[in-house]
Amino acid sequence: MVIKKQKLEKGNIMKFAHLSDTHLGYRQFGLNEREKDFYEVFELIIDKIIEENVDFVIHSGDLFETARPSPNALLTFQKGLLRLKGAGIPMFSIAGNHDSVMRKEAIPPQVLFKKWGLKVISPINTNYMFDDVFIAGLPYYPSSQSKNLKNKLAELSQKAANHEKSILVLHQGIDKYLSFQYELEIGDIPDNFDYYAFGHLHKYIEDDFGKGKLVYPGSIDIWRTNELPDYKKNGKGFVVVDLDGPKPAVKRVVVESPRAFIDKTISYDNLEDELRNIKSTINDFDKKPIISLNITNIDIDTTDVYEIIKKELGDYALMIRPKFQLIDEEVEELINKDTSLGPKELLVEGLKEFDDESISRLAIDLYDSLSKDDNEGSEKIISDYYDNHFAIEEEKDTQTTLEEGSQ
Repeated sequence: MVIKKQKLEKGNIMKFAHLSDTHLGYRQFGLNEREKDFYEVFELIIDKIIEENVDFVIHSGDLFETARPSPNALLTFQKGLLRLKGAGIPMFSIAGNHDSVMRKEAIPPQVLFKKWGLKVISPINTNYMFDDVFIAGLPYYPSSQSKNLKNKLAELSQKAANHEKSILVLHQGIDKYLSFQYELEIGDIPDNFDYYAFGHLHKYIEDDFGKGKLVYPGSIDIWRTNELPDYKKNGKGFVVVDLDGPKPAVKRVVVESPRAFIDKTISYDNLEDELRNIKSTINDFDKKPIISLNITNIDIDTTDVYEIIKKELGDYALMIRPKFQLIDEEVEELINKDTSLGPKELLVEGLKEFDDESISRLAIDLYDSLSKDDNEGSEKIISDYYDNHFAIEEEKDTQTTLEEGSQ
């Protein structure tokens, strides 16, 4: 902290780094190489943060892929945190949905690093001060607890009103940026903070909100292949925020993914030529790429097509993910429907048939919890739902009784 005070006395601008969704320990496609890629890009980001000479760092959730991180994931973060500490740069962090256990009194893995200087923002310690900057936030809240979340946000807003500069740190989805599965509507967010350090969305979003800026820095690497369009447009990385002036200035810092992702649509008519073209570009990469192929106009057995792809590219790619579209339009439509959406998206599509939004929210929250093998968290979600459901029904019955008694 002495370094920070000396820097400020010299008139340096107060600035900080904001990153999120590092998902340390994530093993994409079950590949050990992809787990190492996430560690590598995290280390590069720590390098960049130190180069930027920031005053502090904010991590807005999903530091780890699970609430029980592997030793390698824990060690990678510890090394990064100690490097920041050695540079005099403290870190503030909240738990996201991936590194949370949704049960009463459960603690996230972030608390393991408090003795190394990590400032954990929690329901118990909701806010800190860094010099004159008020830093407040909350860990991830599922939609079943949105009422509680909104009440706590109102409390933080009242506290922020007493400070000239303030930052709100959350790991939540917002209806403005998500068409489904959000926990907050944009109007639920207090408008008196200078900077809104959000996490949860893996794409980059920078928006004006209230008197300040609302930013999702996105994930640090490609967590799912549907992130490729945003990656090509905005890259992956973090942001550096300058708090000087009436509104924060946000600078995007891009860190290249350690591994290339190739995503191409190819007609079967030109299959072999296109595969050779892809192979000729692979020599430019340091690591074997992930290749996603959408093969159209197929009029033969897809097994034969796969064998052609494997023969041409099998030794040059870490993984090949083909998707086939047959000439038969009915078959093509079926394949597209089944493969263009992941399991979660298919669940959401199916739930659109139900008019009861609470049932849909329950199903999605349970899917998220069970996907992490969090049985205790799932039980808590179900318990909260039924407690709320029966409370509403009891209130209706009471109202009916009162109305009947008044007649």
